[in-house]
Amino acid sequence: MKMKGKRRQNKYSFELTARSTYFEEATGRLVLDDSIINSELLLFHLNTIANATNNFSIENKLGEGGFGPVYKGILYDGKEIAVKRLSKFSGQGVEEFKNEVLLIAKLQHRNLVKILGCCFEDETRRALLSWTRRFEIISGIARGLLYLHEDSRLKIIHRDLKASNVLLDNSLNPKIADFGMARIFRGEQTEANTKRVVGTYGYMSPEYAMEGLFSIKSDVYSFGVLLLEIITGKKNAGSYEKYPYSNLIGHVWKLWKEGRAVEIIDSSIGESYLVSEIIRCIQIALLCVQEFATDRPTMSVVVSMLSNDAALPSPR
Repeated sequence: MKMKGKRRQNKYSFELTARSTYFEEATGRLVLDDSIINSELLLFHLNTIANATNNFSIENKLGEGGFGPVYKGILYDGKEIAVKRLSKFSGQGVEEFKNEVLLIAKLQHRNLVKILGCCFEDETRRALLSWTRRFEIISGIARGLLYLHEDSRLKIIHRDLKASNVLLDNSLNPKIADFGMARIFRGEQTEANTKRVVGTYGYMSPEYAMEGLFSIKSDVYSFGVLLLEIITGKKNAGSYEKYPYSNLIGHVWKLWKEGRAVEIIDSSIGESYLVSEIIRCIQIALLCVQEFATDRPTMSVVVSMLSNDAALPSPR
């Protein structure tokens, strides 16, 4: 949706995209309804929208409604736009989304918002992430955190590790991004306290969310949540069939105790994987999200657990 404003240089552009930034007319290359294909709307590639909004960063968020969040963005040519993103937890469905797109596209008035184009994210893209590829991404994120915590000249606590803050380059190598909330620990400092808790609640450790305490173990907790999301293809939000009051972590924990953890594996992964390897990763994730920080492993231990077959402790 187009916003009025002067054209200016896109300060949010970055080079971690698989394709060049562009958009094309709706020529039917995507599998969409005839009503969409035959309209005069532009179909944007997802990475074009991600570039324009700085990967849907929280700093660019304008607001949120029942449909999902709205982000401010700047296209490659300097046009300022507002991007309405349909949430999978929204009360609106795909049909309502298409209806709104087509309706607004037909309206022309200076006091009505003008729609510039739309983007349909193809769910089949998830199938491109095989288990081998996902494990490589998991291992890369773990090594990146290990560097921040132990191997860099400064000890860095990221404080906002989540899926949207991990970018993938052309070869799908993970790049940890967005250090706006990061903190430096000096000398022998192991933890700190803040009265202003920032970050994303679904990824926050209990001691940070409730007491403002953060340490390397806070990042470990966030990594554990991210690991479960990569394995399951689900976000750590919402409820689940038999456990309506449980989030993803609670759901996985219950299935783990019942010996049914294999049920959470993302079906889009296919069948070319070792069940034992994924079960091991689930166990590592549960060790990372234990309630008490002292029970969680450090990232050096996590990297070691990911790279060998040694016996693992039982999560509490």
